[in-house]
Amino acid sequence: MGQKQLLCLARAIIKNTKIIVLDEATANVDLETDNFIQDKLKTSFKGCTSLIIAHRLSTIIDAERVLVMDSSYGREYDMPYKLLAEEDDDTHITKMKEDGSDFGFFAKMVKAMGDETSQQMFDIA
Repeated sequence: MGQKQLLCLARAIIKNTKIIVLDEATANVDLETDNFIQDKLKTSFKGCTSLIIAHRLSTIIDAERVLVMDSSYGREYDMPYKLLAEEDDDTHITKMKEDGSDFGFFAKMVKAMGDETSQQMFDIA
């Protein structure tokens, strides 16, 4: 399956597409290939509209906007760092949310990855 995904990605690059839809683009590839695909998405499709469906949060953590779906409903939609961060009175991002009761869907998923990984995801966002 990984070869098919790479072939489709190459075709989209060659075609100079303006809109790209990826459904679990890195689901059947190893970590090295996943990193390669992520790099190509950032460089080759800069300026394109990308709709990326993913279960791996690392795939979408640096997206412009994230739509979190739950039971076929859109539950959250915003910039990743806004879904993860607390804001002070001046609406400046201060730190990753720590109070579990204040977590949204996206923040809960990231926090479930463990403290070190969730902090890395927050830093990327």
